[in-house]
Amino acid sequence: MFAITRRDWQGAENIPATGGFIAAGNHMSNIDPLTFAHFLYDHGRAPKILAKASLWKIPGLRLLLDRTGMIPVQRNTAGAASSVSAAVDQLALGECVAVFPEGTLTRDPDLWPMVGKTGAARLALASRMPVVPIAQWGMQDILPRYSKRFRPIPPKNVAVHAGPPVDLSDLYERPIDSVTLREATNRIMDAITGLLEEIRGEKAPAERFDVRKNPGSEERK
Repeated sequence: MFAITRRDWQGAENIPATGGFIAAGNHMSNIDPLTFAHFLYDHGRAPKILAKASLWKIPGLRLLLDRTGMIPVQRNTAGAASSVSAAVDQLALGECVAVFPEGTLTRDPDLWPMVGKTGAARLALASRMPVVPIAQWGMQDILPRYSKRFRPIPPKNVAVHAGPPVDLSDLYERPIDSVTLREATNRIMDAITGLLEEIRGEKAPAERFDVRKNPGSEERK
């Protein structure tokens, strides 16, 4: 990662030096989990990343994922709850748990964060641990969205900026229902989007891209 990136790391003061916390970021490229982890590792925290369970089926990758303590997510199944439970356990042990609230690569045509799923909010409310928003930009120049064309040369500019923890404390005593989860999710996505606006020097669309309103944008396999 040092060889293929020129790094703009900002917001280190927002990364807790000790104790459990949730790192929540935007997702634009299949390589951005690596830059996300690199940023956190450079600031003293080795993240446990919530990743789709299908990755464990790739030969050789399963061993790496297990050895680094990554957490498989059985998406859209009853098993998804066990992923939240495993993540809560890791947070209680003082670990950094990394999540991409969108659940998959953004479908926004200009790579802005899209409407988030509620898994990150559910984890935050269940654990009551700090949620640190993190915005990334530049990884799409190394590996474009949906592309297999890896472009490591020349090294690319990659920005990863962390912001202050998202305040969800007023939601802790509310029922964890769809209204509460959506409110928490929106706050997390607003914080990530705001950081990305600063990196890109432009405003995000007033309305976030929503796959439910764009049925032709389902996840590519």
